[in-house]
Amino acid sequence: MKNTYLILILFLIVSFTSCTQKESKYYRNEGLIFGTTYHIIYEYKKDIHDGVRGKLLEFNKSLSTYDEESVISKVNRNEAVELDDYFTKCFEKAKEISKKTDGAFDMTVAPLVNAWGFGFSKKDSVSQELVDSLLQYVGMDKVNIVDGRVVKKYPEIMLDASAIAKGYGVDVAADYMERKGIKNYLVEIGGEMRVKGVNEKGVPWHVGIDKPIDDPKVLHRSLQEIIELSDGALATSGNYRNFYVKNGKKYAHTIDPKTGYPVQHELLSASVYAPDCMTADAYATAFMVLGLDKAKKIVEDTPELEAYFIYRGENTDTLQMFYTRGFGKMLVRE
Repeated sequence: MKNTYLILILFLIVSFTSCTQKESKYYRNEGLIFGTTYHIIYEYKKDIHDGVRGKLLEFNKSLSTYDEESVISKVNRNEAVELDDYFTKCFEKAKEISKKTDGAFDMTVAPLVNAWGFGFSKKDSVSQELVDSLLQYVGMDKVNIVDGRVVKKYPEIMLDASAIAKGYGVDVAADYMERKGIKNYLVEIGGEMRVKGVNEKGVPWHVGIDKPIDDPKVLHRSLQEIIELSDGALATSGNYRNFYVKNGKKYAHTIDPKTGYPVQHELLSASVYAPDCMTADAYATAFMVLGLDKAKKIVEDTPELEAYFIYRGENTDTLQMFYTRGFGKMLVRE
């Protein structure tokens, strides 16, 4: 009799396990967030799109400069506001990367981004006098969090999280999945992504790096490389999507916090691998400000980073590539 009970219990355990495994499948969700698209793929026992989207909308209420009631918007208007964990973590990471990049990454660049027509307010007529007047309000050393509130050197200082928020949003969605125990997923928001495990075919995730073709409407997209990832995040920054041409001159959205002007150098695209997407996103932006040589030096001195740079060859329009040894191991070669 005891043997019969034992066999029955084992049978029930195996049956329950089999049913659980059969219920698990890959789900695909997509939508609009932060003014761009998102795509998520994950293996789980049920669809959790509503939960993920809820987290992203909650996050948006903290760091969106397009939401007048967000935490960052109230900070920019110097209103009393309780800082949430999203804002605080983002601000601290921005401080860290600003220091490591000698100020190339800077959330206080917001007034200049707006002035050049890439921000959340109306574009001004840009002059050297205007740039000089705004530069006094730029610098992460001029703003701090003290006793749970933002303290600015000047009330005119404003923060812009656009160069770090998409990556952070990816992490918010990915961390939600981690808490669910999901072992295989891909989260992508506006081209920034984080992955874990394998895809539906049981192999590491394959993701692409775009060629830096001037294409603001994304009508002629072409892949430069395909890489294979099973853990970690990838973010790419470039000046080939968000730009405008005035009087025959191209003005791109990446603003140098030191000069106050859109960057003009040989680096066309910077793709950064890091354990989390917030870090990858911020460094990709900073590298576009710094240019190839300085960016390479920082990558070499930062073990957690790998990078792939596309740049214009000297005295030629021919595209050249540089990538770290670790990034090279991710490249898919047919």
